[in-house]
Amino acid sequence: MEPNFQPLNPDNPGVREVMQYMLSRRQFFVLGTGSFVTTLMLSSLTGEAESAPNTDVYSASNSIKSEVKTMDIQPTNPDYFIPNRFQGKTILITGAATGIGSATAIRAAREGANVVGVDRKEKELNQTISKIKGEGHNAIAIVGNVVETALCDRMVAEAVKVFGGVDLALNAAGVMDGGDPAQPLNFEGQRNLLPNSIHLATDEYWDAVVATNTTGVFKSMRSELRQMVEQGQGGAIVNIGSIAGLTGLAGNPAYVASKHGVTGLTRNAALDYAPYGIRINSVNMAATDTPMVARAGEFVQASKKAGEGSSMGGLKLQSILSAVDSKNRSSTVWEQGAIILFLLSPDASNLTGCTYATDGGWTAY
Repeated sequence: MEPNFQPLNPDNPGVREVMQYMLSRRQFFVLGTGSFVTTLMLSSLTGEAESAPNTDVYSASNSIKSEVKTMDIQPTNPDYFIPNRFQGKTILITGAATGIGSATAIRAAREGANVVGVDRKEKELNQTISKIKGEGHNAIAIVGNVVETALCDRMVAEAVKVFGGVDLALNAAGVMDGGDPAQPLNFEGQRNLLPNSIHLATDEYWDAVVATNTTGVFKSMRSELRQMVEQGQGGAIVNIGSIAGLTGLAGNPAYVASKHGVTGLTRNAALDYAPYGIRINSVNMAATDTPMVARAGEFVQASKKAGEGSSMGGLKLQSILSAVDSKNRSSTVWEQGAIILFLLSPDASNLTGCTYATDGGWTAY
């Protein structure tokens, strides 16, 4: 339901000034979804409106919009890369099977890196690695779950065995719910593993999400950092967080807490490993076109169909850039990969301990 601003009395102190200010901001109408435009009584603000109290608010808003030239921002080209930027370097990527991890792995390989891809989704991981090798680059696949210490140690050992070390790492493995991401969402059969408000949430849901998103990042970094410290040649790590690690996000407490954990681990590690020449940062995105976000959408729809409403709702549904885009597009995996690889590159030599909001402006308002 749209908020109703009709009861506002423009003669009250401050109300007229605020409403006039909003109306004077042409960008406000471009960014907005119409909530204010459909309810503000323009007739109380201008002499013209006073003489025509039944002025169509929609027409007024449309005329203002027509005065502003709008343009969609084109996403990063999936085929773009910087030749030889990571020539001779080895990058270890968890969560490399799909989404941001996969896109970053593909572009890193095109830029000269040896890729060690890790994921529990065997089929999709092999597809990513096969694509990289098919383009003539070096890559290996390691199937496993980052919640297991043995897997984290093995992925580093394999990187050393095959490529001689680990120079860079992206910890992208993450989940939105406690179900197996390699399997379709099972709304009715695994309710105990799906997001819910705290008073309704189960131990199984909490433990599974935190195990992957926070403990998995801890265990991955522990193995990566041991090797980087031993090598004595510095390095760089990027952890994938979320807007949920920078703000609140309704209906999924384990996800929010686990991503705040990633923020804390990133800042702590940046302090501890700067003396070793190792930089650690995180990227924190809003809605991005990935299988995990699609899975979350399936959950929301299933909740509504069951008559429960969505426990993953919120007051804000779009980032700034999504709101102004003609198709309200999400971020792309290639846009995220571009920032990740920048942070791993020598161009980011003065950056560490930062939690970058790669969120299209979500946390800006």
